Amino acid sequence: MRALLREKAFRSLAAGRALTFFGNSMAPVVLAFAVLDLGGSAVDVGLVVGARSVSNVVLLLFGGLLADRMPRALVLQGAAYSAAAVQAGVGIAVLAGRAPVGILLVLSVVQGAASAVSMPASAALIPRTVPAGELRGANALSRMGVNAGMIAGTSFGGLLAALAGPGWGMVLNGVAFLGAALAYGTAGRALARRRAAAEEDSAEATASGATAVEGGPGASDGAAEGPWHALREGWREFVSRTWVWVVVAQFFVVNAVSAGGIQVLGPTVADATFGRTLWGFVLAAQMAGALVGGLLVARSRSRHALRIGVAVVALDALPLAALAQSADVAVLLVAMFVNGVAIEQFGVAWDLSLQENVPQDKLARVYSYDALGSTLALPLGEMAAGPLAEHYGVRPALLCGVALVALVTAGALCSRQVRDLTTGGAVAPVDGGPAAGGPRGGRPPDAAEPLDAL
Repeated sequence: MRALLREKAFRSLAAGRALTFFGNSMAPVVLAFAVLDLGGSAVDVGLVVGARSVSNVVLLLFGGLLADRMPRALVLQGAAYSAAAVQAGVGIAVLAGRAPVGILLVLSVVQGAASAVSMPASAALIPRTVPAGELRGANALSRMGVNAGMIAGTSFGGLLAALAGPGWGMVLNGVAFLGAALAYGTAGRALARRRAAAEEDSAEATASGATAVEGGPGASDGAAEGPWHALREGWREFVSRTWVWVVVAQFFVVNAVSAGGIQVLGPTVADATFGRTLWGFVLAAQMAGALVGGLLVARSRSRHALRIGVAVVALDALPLAALAQSADVAVLLVAMFVNGVAIEQFGVAWDLSLQENVPQDKLARVYSYDALGSTLALPLGEMAAGPLAEHYGVRPALLCGVALVALVTAGALCSRQVRDLTTGGAVAPVDGGPAAGGPRGGRPPDAAEPLDAL
C-alpha cells in the first residue's frame, strides 16, 4: 500500500474520492437540520432529502455515459466544482438567514446530480492510475478511504449541525468538494504526463522500426453516437456477461433486505432493547469491520476473488439474525463487525472483476447500470420493511430477510461464470479484447487507453 501511495495519480484520485464521499455523507445530515431550523416539517425534510435520491437515480446512467465519452478526470472536476459552489453559496445564505426551503431543494438536486456523475467516473478511472498487478490493492485502499470519508462525513455533519449550525456544515462541505476538485485535477495532470511519456516512447520505437504502442479508439470516436445508442451499447455490455447481471440481481435483493432490516427495523429493536446510544456503536462496528476487511483483502492473492466475495455476502444475514433474536449487544457488535469485513471482500472483488473484464471505454456505463440496480433497491426495502413488520411482526420479517439473503447468494453461486471468473490478469483493453471469464493479456495500463478516454 505504501508503494501505491507513491503513485501520484492514484494518490490524488483516492484523496478526491474520500473527500467526495465525505461531502456526500455529510450533505443529507446538514440539509435535514437546515430544513428544521427554517421551521420546516418532517414532510419538508423528506422532500428535500428525497430529492437528492431521486436526482441521483435519474442521472446515474447519464453519469456513466458522460464518463465514457469525456475525460474522466475532467468530469470529476466539473462535478466537484459544481457541488462546492452550490454548497458554499447555500451555506452562506443559510448563515445569513436568507435560504428558503426551495433553495435547499435545489441544493439537494444538485448534490444528487454531482454524486451520480462522480461515482461511475471515479471507479472507472482507478485502473488507469496503477499497474495492472496492483489493481486489487488499489481498490482496497481506495475503498478504505471512501469508508473513512463516509464515517467522518456523517459524524461531522451531526456535530457541526448541533454545535455551530447546519450553515457552517454546508460551508465545510463546499470546502471538502473544492479539495476533491483540486485532487482530481492533480490526478488528471499526472495521467496526462504519463500518457505523453508513453506516446514519446512509442514514437521513438516506431522510428527505430519497432511496433508502436496501441492506444485503442479514443473517447471521441463515440462522440458522433447519440446518447440513446451509447446507453444501449452499455446495456448490451452489461447483459452480455452473465456474471455481471447475476451479481447485480443478487445485490438488488441483498441491499433491499439490508436497508429494511438495518436502517428501518434495527432502530426499532434498539429502542425496545439496548437503546439508541448503543445502536450508534453497532453501526460504527460495521464501518470498523470494513476498514479491517480492506487491509485483509489487499493482501489476498486469490484468483477466484469474485467467487469468494459472492459467497461471503451470506454473512449479511448475521446482523439480521442477531436482531431477530434480540441478541446481547456484544453479539450484535461482533455480527456487524464480521459483516463489515465481508462487505469489503465482496466490494474489492467486484471492482477488480469489472475493471479487468469490461472494456475500458464502456466501464463507466456498466458501473452506472450496476449502481442503478443497487440504488433502486434501497427505497423498496426501506418502504417494505415497516408494513411487513407491522403485519407479521419484527422477528418474522427479519428472519425472512435472513432466508432471502441465503437464497439469492446460493442462487448467484449456481452461475458457473460467477464461480469460474478469475482475476489478476491485465486490465481489459478498450475494444473489449478476449471474452470475460478468464485471465487477460493486454497492454500496460498507461497504454491501454488514450488520454481523451481517461
